[in-house]
Amino acid sequence: MAHIEMFMTPTCPYCQRARALLDRKGVTYDIINVAAEPQLRDVMEKRARRHTVPQIFIDDRHIGGCDDLYALDAAGGLDPLLQG
Repeated sequence: MAHIEMFMTPTCPYCQRARALLDRKGVTYDIINVAAEPQLRDVMEKRARRHTVPQIFIDDRHIGGCDDLYALDAAGGLDPLLQG
């Protein structure tokens, strides 16, 4: 199974949509709440080279944000990555 990390904030609607898709896929993932731990936003920005949330990583591969995750799923590329 893949290791999934999502940098997010609790009030972000895009974060909630991304979580909903991952929940529908039945996978577990680590939530990194950059609102609760602001120093982790710097970590996110260095890894993703983006400053918006969510930022999603699967096995250290940067997927991007919510729209990127949904596009990957629509293209049939998400499920193979989730298998690890």
